[in-house]
Amino acid sequence: MAGLDPDDWSELRALGHRMIDDIFARAEHMGEGPVWRPMPQDERAKFAGDLPGEGQGASELYERFRQSILPYSNGNPHPGFMGWVQGAGTPIGILAELLAASLNDNCGGRDHAAIEVERQVIRWTAEMVGFPADASGCLVTGSSLANFISVITASRARVPGLRQEGVGQRKMVGYAAVTAHGCLPRAFDLAGFGSDALRLVEVDENYRIKLDHLRALVAQDRQNDFVPFIVIGTAGTVDCGAVDELDKLADFAQQEKLWFHVDGAFGALARLSPTQRPLLNGIERADSLAVDFHKWGQVPYDAGCVVVRDAQLHAQAFAQSLHYLTREDRGLAGNAPWFCDFGPDLSRGFRALKVWMTLSHYGSERMGEMVENCCSMAQYLAERVGQDDELMLLAPVALNIVCFGHNALDDFQTGELVKDLQESGIAAPSTTRINGRLAIRAAIVNHRTTRETIDRMLDAISVLAEKRRVD
Repeated sequence: MAGLDPDDWSELRALGHRMIDDIFARAEHMGEGPVWRPMPQDERAKFAGDLPGEGQGASELYERFRQSILPYSNGNPHPGFMGWVQGAGTPIGILAELLAASLNDNCGGRDHAAIEVERQVIRWTAEMVGFPADASGCLVTGSSLANFISVITASRARVPGLRQEGVGQRKMVGYAAVTAHGCLPRAFDLAGFGSDALRLVEVDENYRIKLDHLRALVAQDRQNDFVPFIVIGTAGTVDCGAVDELDKLADFAQQEKLWFHVDGAFGALARLSPTQRPLLNGIERADSLAVDFHKWGQVPYDAGCVVVRDAQLHAQAFAQSLHYLTREDRGLAGNAPWFCDFGPDLSRGFRALKVWMTLSHYGSERMGEMVENCCSMAQYLAERVGQDDELMLLAPVALNIVCFGHNALDDFQTGELVKDLQESGIAAPSTTRINGRLAIRAAIVNHRTTRETIDRMLDAISVLAEKRRVD
């Protein structure tokens, strides 16, 4: 037969019920097993076969999933996952993904309910950060794309005709701290400006952008006939979670007639916490913002978001008029503007449902409590580090990222210790460099992480470090 539906739905329905039971049993006991385990070579080899000519049963495929995929997953739902800024997901998010897949909506545009859900998510995001209610935006894969969209929008807003004429001989430049995420120079590269067109500004002792150095760079570039068009602040740097002085950056951008963008990939969600909110004063003055709901928002991957203050400027950067995509006054082709008018994607999944269900289910107050708890866990880790003569804090803890070192280990030994710790399954921090020194980096983003989780990690570090010294 040509169709792909089963003749008898009962077997697939029973398997679906079993999958749901297994999924929630695992979620209920999350943390009892290892954070991560290496995938053996014989398991890897199972994914090196040729394209199958004949299909396999769904039950057989599920068994392959349970045996060869599930045990070797990334591990970020586990409370001991602290290596990278990755959210842990939630039970409601699992169900939302299932429901979105059942609809299989294309959210590039047209007149259907999924578009209204995404519009509400954008309005909620604007409200969260203090943007006007008529701000525009769209959900994307993550902040890498959200930052790219913002760079494109900023350049076309500041330089008329750029979209039609291209960069040409214009020497366009922007500014961000030397600690800014690597996706920002990549955005300048992909936009055709060149990665060097993003000037990297020095930071102070708290890893925030130095305004005097920024001011000097802009003045020098103008003198040399460059075209400054954007300054980028960070709310939660990737290394140590620092937050730039956003109010001062907003003042500077206004004085210099520059677009003010904030990369708030995870830190923007700190606006939900009454305790942490003042740290982000000035974010409401940005022209655009990137934020990831799959980080501190705990939404399943992927769920990035870009929000732009001026919807008209946003649309001018991306909207197209094509015969086969004509917007009508009624019917399925109505309901303009479409989300494909605000970014490069025409084919877009229903990401908004999992964000909408997460925010609706938990509410902003409970999400704010979760953010505060993560920051509290980070402070607890910093305190434990400060109480241990063998450990040393290497950077201030602004939000939820703790960078520390072991006094008896050099960089090589520190790197080996972190790999030992990951392979132990007890905890999974990562590494970064702070003032040239390799640091153990723990990002407390997981809503399941507790003091006991942190204690187990520190106990394991003590044992593994002693072994490294003996070896």
